[in-house]
Amino acid sequence: MRAMRACCAVVAVVLAALTGCSGQDARGPRIVVTTNILGDVTRAVAGGQAEVTVLMKPDSDPHSFGVSAQEAALIERADLVVHNGLGLEEGVLRNVRAAADAGVPTLAVAEGLDSLRLAGDGQLDPHFWTDPRRMADAVDLIAEQVVTHVDGADPAAVRAAAGAYRERVEQLDAWVAEQVATVPPAARKLVTNHHVFGYFAQRYGFEVVGAVIPSGTTLASPSASDLHALKRTVQRTKVKAVFADSSQPDRLARALASEAGVRVEVVPLFSESLSRTPGAATYLDMVRSNTKAIVDGLNGR
Repeated sequence: MRAMRACCAVVAVVLAALTGCSGQDARGPRIVVTTNILGDVTRAVAGGQAEVTVLMKPDSDPHSFGVSAQEAALIERADLVVHNGLGLEEGVLRNVRAAADAGVPTLAVAEGLDSLRLAGDGQLDPHFWTDPRRMADAVDLIAEQVVTHVDGADPAAVRAAAGAYRERVEQLDAWVAEQVATVPPAARKLVTNHHVFGYFAQRYGFEVVGAVIPSGTTLASPSASDLHALKRTVQRTKVKAVFADSSQPDRLARALASEAGVRVEVVPLFSESLSRTPGAATYLDMVRSNTKAIVDGLNGR
């Protein structure tokens, strides 16, 4: 009798283990996304057909954020990894490459779009999301990769969700153009914390006249000569506002405004990340908030 009870106990343990393994293998399809901007867009595109895990927390800097060992394991086990590309996520690139080498499908969204070059160093600019028209094209890229690589996702449902979201992005693009039209063409000049709004400038007829950090990454630092040259630019162009990234201290921008000796307002923008702060919880909200801030800043409101 005692032997029989022991045997039953062993069987129960084995069955529990098998059930646990079965539940783990039966998990739904999983997409891992590096940045929170692309994470928001990918969730809209997936339309609930897959679990979407976003690595970058709100109010983070994509140039410097990294991942934990647990998050690295998620990348390796994903059905699809969506990342920005063009060197944006410098702290995660090694993990994405390792996953790709192991056979995990990866999508570098920016590398599938028409890219601009950064002013100064000539590198390809990764900040494509500041142009909603390019983001609309990114929606199509993401949708096709989800359909191709994510088993269990209904292709028709994914394409329907992507089409509906693309329409919203295209409506956003039209709205931004209407708002920008209220800024006189001669006043459409941008000075930012670093080179992040090149795509926005091209799309809506702005000129990026300078940046506090003359680079496409927040990890760079300006030299004394850089600041001196930018000071002359601010004085010459008489810009009414300097736009600083909301996720970065604006100490340099304020110092420049003071040094330039002209009345320049420092205006925060949500340029690199979604935020817990109201106004940038989603990609669509972020673009609307930035547009209003830029238009009001340059119109002196």
